[in-house]
Amino acid sequence: MSYLQEVTNTDRPWSETNARLLVVGIFENQELTTLGQEIDTHLDGVISKASALGDLTGKPGEARTFYDDDRVVLVMGLGPRDKFDSEAIRKAGGSISKAALASKQTTLVVECFCACSDKPDCQALAEGLVLGSYRFNDHRKGDDDGPDIETITVLGGDAPDLAKGSVIAGGVCLARDLGNHPGNVATPTRLAEEAERIGGSCDMKVTILEREQIAEQGMGALVGVAQGSDEPPKFIVMEYAGDPGGRKPIALVGKGLTFDSGGISIKPSAQMDEMKFDMCGSAIVLGVMQAVSILKPELNLIGVIPSTENLLGAKACKPGDILKAYNGKTIEVLNTDAEGRLILADALSYVTTNHDLEYALDFATLTGAVLIALGHHTTGIMGTDEDLISRVKASSEKTGEKVWEFPLWEEYCEEVKSKIADVKNLGKGRNSGTIAGGAFLKEFVENDTPWVHFDIAGSAWGEKEKPYGPKAGATGNVIRLVIDLLGI
Repeated sequence: MSYLQEVTNTDRPWSETNARLLVVGIFENQELTTLGQEIDTHLDGVISKASALGDLTGKPGEARTFYDDDRVVLVMGLGPRDKFDSEAIRKAGGSISKAALASKQTTLVVECFCACSDKPDCQALAEGLVLGSYRFNDHRKGDDDGPDIETITVLGGDAPDLAKGSVIAGGVCLARDLGNHPGNVATPTRLAEEAERIGGSCDMKVTILEREQIAEQGMGALVGVAQGSDEPPKFIVMEYAGDPGGRKPIALVGKGLTFDSGGISIKPSAQMDEMKFDMCGSAIVLGVMQAVSILKPELNLIGVIPSTENLLGAKACKPGDILKAYNGKTIEVLNTDAEGRLILADALSYVTTNHDLEYALDFATLTGAVLIALGHHTTGIMGTDEDLISRVKASSEKTGEKVWEFPLWEEYCEEVKSKIADVKNLGKGRNSGTIAGGAFLKEFVENDTPWVHFDIAGSAWGEKEKPYGPKAGATGNVIRLVIDLLGI
């Protein structure tokens, strides 16, 4: 785990700080920020001269270095001033941290240039600074990447918003770490341990069901997927009661498939190593719950993670098998590589049967089809409640984590009906594969619970690097969206 833990602030002038690196900003019209102008004067106009010569344009992410007697001055391009919104602030924060890492600077003082925006957003600045500092080096010997960032102090700014942004970004970094660990490290047992660690930090109730208990509960779909592996499956339930006796609880359900070989319907060997990322849905739930455990909002939240491996073995589930889910519906398994929806079936039916919920969300690297449709930039969503979907879209706009709605019409739901069981785990051949996954899951959402499904197969890893994104690997996407949706 390697990322900045906290962004702090100070009301002291920059000259009284001890940080080695001082960061100021410049907009695309070559307009320096307030502190940038002061530093330019202090440096006898050298920044203005560089700008006049065209060596400093102010384009987003452009960084130029100048030198004072006892510190380094980094001038960061902020882009057009009239487009300097929360996402631009977040990207600038990420660019600052990455520039500091590249130059091996460990202590930073950063101008609160988010005050230049029509809508100042110190939370976004802190998110960008922390997320941009992230590096995954747990399994490498040596320090080839150079030192980590130790401290970042913002000059001025809103301390509570900076603290909140740091906590939320820390949840994202936890999700990145869990996703990046290989399948022999991020096992179902490891996910359960993380849940217990988070729960223990704030008196959150955590229940872990083992293989026999899962079977006793009637979760035949999860049992069926897990029976091909000796790795113990876990069914993890986290209950946060921040508003006892108040609001209905909200459920977050995350697919925890810690390695997916495809089972009997085995995947091609090329890039099968990436199937360690098949638990990124569970990492979203854990990342959100970690942030909740620290921020302690007044709401009630239930996190549910069905977790197992999907391997080949003498007892592995076979194509053609019929499994019975928690809600009693039977499932014809036509392809054992469509296993994520099987374990989610038990989790969704469990939480929507046993709790009167405000709404439920699930997160899953469910279909390769969503990657074909939307690439790595966007998460596919679908659900049963238009108001909830609209709220998801609004949070997407605010956080910069893009979503796109797929239709969940009755025609698609008919395509997952089975002739010999209640449903089958495939739709109509290769057509509308992402929608078929959502249509299948809909069968296990009980009591008319408002529900939205997030297919993160494209956005959970592999996206082009953002200024605040990782160079490679798990992204932790949609955690910030969910926290905004929850109103935290």
